Amino acid sequence: MVSPFFRQAWTLSAVWINMIGQGMMLSYTTSLLPGLKAPDSPIKTDLHTSSWLASSCGLAGIPGFLISSFLMDLYGRRLAHGIVILPGVFGWICIYLARGIPALMIGRVLGGFTAGATVSLGAIVIGEYSDPKYRGVFLNLKTASVSMGGMTIHIIGHFFHWRTVALIALVPHIVALLVVYTWPESPAWLASRGEYERSEDSFYWLRGKSEVSYNELEELVRAQMERRSKPVLKSSCGEKCKDFLKKFTQKDFLKPLFIIFISSIVLETSGRHVFPAYALQIIGEVTGNRSQSFYYTLAMDLIITSSAVSSSILVKVMKRRTLLFSTGFSACAVLMAACIYLFLADKEIIPNDKNWIPIGIFVMYFILANLGCTPIPLALLGEVFPLRHRGVGSAAAGTFVSLGVMVGLQVTPYLLLNLKIYGMFAVFGSTMGIALLALFFVLPETKDRTLQEIEDYFNYGKFKTDKVDQDEEVKVKMIK
Repeated sequence: MVSPFFRQAWTLSAVWINMIGQGMMLSYTTSLLPGLKAPDSPIKTDLHTSSWLASSCGLAGIPGFLISSFLMDLYGRRLAHGIVILPGVFGWICIYLARGIPALMIGRVLGGFTAGATVSLGAIVIGEYSDPKYRGVFLNLKTASVSMGGMTIHIIGHFFHWRTVALIALVPHIVALLVVYTWPESPAWLASRGEYERSEDSFYWLRGKSEVSYNELEELVRAQMERRSKPVLKSSCGEKCKDFLKKFTQKDFLKPLFIIFISSIVLETSGRHVFPAYALQIIGEVTGNRSQSFYYTLAMDLIITSSAVSSSILVKVMKRRTLLFSTGFSACAVLMAACIYLFLADKEIIPNDKNWIPIGIFVMYFILANLGCTPIPLALLGEVFPLRHRGVGSAAAGTFVSLGVMVGLQVTPYLLLNLKIYGMFAVFGSTMGIALLALFFVLPETKDRTLQEIEDYFNYGKFKTDKVDQDEEVKVKMIK
C-alpha cells in the first residue's frame, strides 16, 4: 500500500524535474555567451544582442503565463502542464541546431514560454495536489530545483560545448512529460467543473481517507456547489470582457494580486534570476580575478542550492512570515554592507587584495536570500488566489514575474558597466527593502492553512476558526 505522501511526492516530482529544466534555461547564458564571444565562434554577438539573448526568455514568459492560465481552466491541470512543456523541448532542439542569432533567439523564446507557463501552473498544481502540512515543503522544493538546474548548467557548461549543453538540458523536460502522463486530474479543478465523484476519487487517491481529508474535501465541494448554484447566463464576448475587467474591482482578487506584485519585486531584486544568468561576470567583478570565476561560482551554487533545500525544512517548522521577514531584512543589511565594502575598495580607501572578504559577505547574503526571499514569493503563487480567480490570477501574476525577469536580465549588463557591481546591488538591495516593508503589512500567514481557508480569508478579511462536521459521522461520509 503506497502512502498518500509518496503518491503526492511522485505526482509533484514532475513539477520539480521541470523546474530543474527551467533553472538550466535561466542559467544557460553563462555557457552560451562566453562561447559566442570566443574567437573561433561561427556566431558573433555584441553587448546589445547578448542582453536580449539573456532577457528574451523573460519577455516570452508573458504569453506563456497567459496561455497556461487559459489551458488550465479549460482543460485541467494535467493536460495543460503537458502541453506547455513541449515548447521548451523544441526550444532546446532549436538552440542545438542553431546556425545564427535568430535561431538562438527563437530557442530562448520557446524556453522562456515554457518557463513562464510552468512557474504559476506548477505552483498551483503543488497547492491543489498536496496536503497543507506538506505544501510549504513541496513549494519550496520547487525553488530548490531551479537552483539545482542552474548549478548543473554551470558545471556542465565548463566542460562541454554550448550545443552539447543544450542537448543535455532536454532531459528534464522529457522526464517531466513522462511523469505528467501518470497524474490524476486536480480535485479542485474537477470540483469547480461540477464533477464531484471524479473529484472525490482523485482527492482520496492523493490524500488518503481520514477525518481531516473528509473535512477538507467537504469544504471544497461545499464552496463549489455554492458557487455553481448561482445562475450563470450565456454572455457575449463583450460581456465576458466586462466580467474579466470586473475582477480588478473585487477584493478577493485585488489583494492577492497586490501581494504577488510586491512579492515579484522581492524575488527579482534578490538576484533570483540575475545571478544564475550572469554568475561568472558578477563573481569576476567581485573578486577582480576572472580566471577563478568558475570555482567561486560553483561554490556559490552549492551554497544557494543548500540554502534553498534548508528553506524547505525551515518552512515546516517556522511560520512563512517569520522566515520571510527575518531573513529578508537581514539579507538587505548584508547586501548593503557588501556594497559599502566594494565601493571603498574600488576607491582605494581600503585595501582590495582580500577577495575572501567580499566573497564571504555575498555567501552570507545568498544564504539569507535563498532561505526566504526567493522561495516564499514563488510559493505564494500556489496559495493566495481563490479557485474562481486562479486562472486569471496566475496570468496577471505571471505577467509581473515575466516583466521582472526581463527587466532584471536586460538592465544588469548596463548596470555592471555604468554603476559597477556595488552600484547595481545597492539599487537591488534598496528596492528589495522597500518591497519587503510593503509586504509586511499585507501578507497573511498561510502555514498549515487549506486553500479554502486562505480563500475565505480574502473573502471575509479573517480566517474562519469554526470547523464543520466534527462528529463521528464524518468518518463515513462520502460525497454523493
